[in-house]
Amino acid sequence: MSIVLHTQEKFMMAARNAHVIFLDYDGVLHPDAVYLSKQGPSLKADGELFMWAPALVQLLEEFPSVSLVLSTSWVRHLGFKKALGYLPQSMRNKVIGATWHSSMSREWPDEQTWDGRTRYTQICRYASRAHLQHWLAIDDDASGWPPEAGKYLIHCVADQGLGHESTLSSLRRGLEELVAQ
Repeated sequence: MSIVLHTQEKFMMAARNAHVIFLDYDGVLHPDAVYLSKQGPSLKADGELFMWAPALVQLLEEFPSVSLVLSTSWVRHLGFKKALGYLPQSMRNKVIGATWHSSMSREWPDEQTWDGRTRYTQICRYASRAHLQHWLAIDDDASGWPPEAGKYLIHCVADQGLGHESTLSSLRRGLEELVAQ
C-alpha cells in the first residue's frame, strides 16, 4: 500500500526534522524601504532589491540541512509563488513554506487580525503547527520578542540587513548552534 502525501503535508513533515530559518525580506535582504505599486515592489533607497541575498546564499551553502520559511509581508501582498519567485534559485529550493497562507484570509476576513500580530507570534504559530524544535528568525523587527526568545532572533538593522558584517557573523554563529542540535 502506498501513501500519497499532499504538498503541504510534505512540507510539514520535512519541517519537523529540519533546521529552519524564518526569513523576512525587507530590512534583511535589502533595505527596509520597499513600496508596492502596480509595477510591483520597488526600493526607495540606495541599492537594489535582494542586494544582500548573495551573502545569505553563500552562507547557506555551508549549512545544507537548513530550510527556509518565508515570514515576510510579501507573501500576503503578492502571494506565495510570486514572493518566492524574487529569491535566487538556490534559496527557492530551500523554501518549505510561509507563515502566511492564502487560506488564512478565509479564517480571518479582516486581515488586520494577522497584521496586528507580532512577527514573533506569527512565527510561533507556524513553528507550533509544524512541531519545529530547531529554528532561527532573521528579521529587522524585534518588537514583541520576549527576552527569553531572543536566542531565536538574528536582528538586522533595517537599512543594513545582511549587508552588515556583524549581523552575518551573528547569523553564522546561530546557524552553527542550530545545526549542532
